[in-house]
Amino acid sequence: MIAQETIDKINDAVRIEEVLGDFISLKRRGANYLACCPFHNEKTPSFTVSPTKGFYYCFGCKKGGNAVTFLREHENMSYMEAMEYLAKKYHIEIENRGELSAEEIAARQKSESLHIVTDFAQNFFVSQLESGEGRAVGYQYFKSRGLEDETIRKFGLGWCPSGKHSLLDAARAEGFKDEFLVDTGLEVKLEDGTMYDRFHERAIFPIHSVSGRVIGFGGRTLKDHKALGLGKYVNSPESEIYNKRKTLYGLWQAKSQIAKEDKCILTEGYLDVISMHQLGLTNVVASSGTSLTEEQVALIRRFTPNVTIIYDGDWAGIHAAIRGIGLVLEGGLNVKVVLLPDGMDPDDFAKSHTLEEVRNFISENEKDFISFKTDLMMQEAAGDPLKTADIINEIILTIALIPDPVKRAVYADALSKRFELDKNMVLGQIGAGHEKSLEARSREQEAVRRQNQRQEQIRRSVSVPGADMTVLRPASEPQKRGEDLLLEPIEKGIIDFIINYGDKLLTFDPDSDYFVEKPETVATFINNFFSENSITMSNPLLQGVYDKYFSLIGTGLSQDETVRRIVAEDGIGPVAVQATMSRESIASGLPSNETPMLLREVPQALLLYYLRRLDKRLADIREAIRSGESDAMKLLMETREINETRQIINKKIGRI
Repeated sequence: MIAQETIDKINDAVRIEEVLGDFISLKRRGANYLACCPFHNEKTPSFTVSPTKGFYYCFGCKKGGNAVTFLREHENMSYMEAMEYLAKKYHIEIENRGELSAEEIAARQKSESLHIVTDFAQNFFVSQLESGEGRAVGYQYFKSRGLEDETIRKFGLGWCPSGKHSLLDAARAEGFKDEFLVDTGLEVKLEDGTMYDRFHERAIFPIHSVSGRVIGFGGRTLKDHKALGLGKYVNSPESEIYNKRKTLYGLWQAKSQIAKEDKCILTEGYLDVISMHQLGLTNVVASSGTSLTEEQVALIRRFTPNVTIIYDGDWAGIHAAIRGIGLVLEGGLNVKVVLLPDGMDPDDFAKSHTLEEVRNFISENEKDFISFKTDLMMQEAAGDPLKTADIINEIILTIALIPDPVKRAVYADALSKRFELDKNMVLGQIGAGHEKSLEARSREQEAVRRQNQRQEQIRRSVSVPGADMTVLRPASEPQKRGEDLLLEPIEKGIIDFIINYGDKLLTFDPDSDYFVEKPETVATFINNFFSENSITMSNPLLQGVYDKYFSLIGTGLSQDETVRRIVAEDGIGPVAVQATMSRESIASGLPSNETPMLLREVPQALLLYYLRRLDKRLADIREAIRSGESDAMKLLMETREINETRQIINKKIGRI
């Protein structure tokens, strides 16, 4: 649906560090950038972005790809949406595809359909503020809360009419299907089949993803909700595009300033964030009234390791702050806490103070978690020695959650001085608590690993998207995965050579067994070896990369363009990225002149691979002889031939 020349123009314009920098905090490290991986929970950065190659790769979870891959996996975009996003970012015009019909919407993937319906609803809610009930009620409510027109536009605030079917009727008129309206949570469907607008007669606060797409809504009633038995706020239910555990309100608007100031201010509610932003404090986000989650902590960590939690000064706010501390510390963040004067929330505080006053109050009143928790709990202990001991033990357990040993030691020193305790005793208790937390975390990770392993086994047994095959092996072929695993490391190494050095020439000495008059490229040398020996890789993803490479390189494409296109392929793309990024990670250890390394390692890798395949065949023969289903004499003769070949190969590679 996009012309190839437009795709090429977008690919040429894209700078991967700029695209990924919109979603995660990248730190320069030599020629590359590092970050904590956004695809799995880690505290030590292993996510590498290579501007020169245009790829990213995580050495922890093994995910990798280009800018389009990132947008599709991280933001759940379709290929078309990713290209449109990049085109808009780099001011490249894409031909108008016209309005989407109901049939086209139904044909799209469900998640994309949900996005489209949600976008429609957002535009509908915003338009209601322009006239009628929305102007008289919704707009006036926002103005009564001190919000300026620019702020209302910045956060996309809106109104859902009091008629229970206003949005439903408008959506149906545009051809949207009821199932998508229900799946997004915009409509509630009763048992008798009737439907009504979930957010009717409520002020609307759209919830954005990190990339700025609307994924859900919060709706506030303006009525006496307690007297009517209504919830003050109604939020979108979770869906394929909205997961409240993985969402922070205001992050889309705040992420750039968070990275710039290297600090995130965390509050609770929608208006807390909006009022702070309007005041000029724009590195503020909210957990949207939910208890802070591990996923939300990971979101913050993408942009900064420093977080200041601001909560109301009442007891509910105080205990909410306490609940959030442990999770933030365990996530590897540096946490401070600010309590506002009793009776005030961040919204009230922002409206009654200047920007300078708010900044000064935060800097003067933010406390590290030990001081905050100790001061608070000691008030409750009221001098009781046993309660004091319990408080110390509880703080020790909190310190034990911190993953950084240096930080744990610093906090241990502060705690021992505060209570005049032996520092070594405190360190010992903290160490024991940390070991227990590690064991618990290890059990969780092992459970996740096993689940992922089961899912991978299921995936492998069905299909491989992007590879030139639909199943891994015929149903009649024995499932000898353990033996195949012996081949995979060498197969990966061969793919490494093809992806990184495929166009390099191998000029062997005249006395070499591999000498030819006209030097061959690394890729041709490997391909000739595979063809002469009728070899197909045991891993279909690796074979998919192999087949794709030679199909593209055969059309006259350059090495770089060939690799770039492979990276963009579903299924096999991450394998290619892993190859190029793995080689880059050890580049400092390679000789400056690659030729001797290639002349030595490429033939040796192929010989080792052939040797492993012979070993695998010998295992198959032994099994066949045991079963008695084949001609034993014929198999024994084949065994002798294989062993003779193995001796020749071992001699070539210098093995006994």
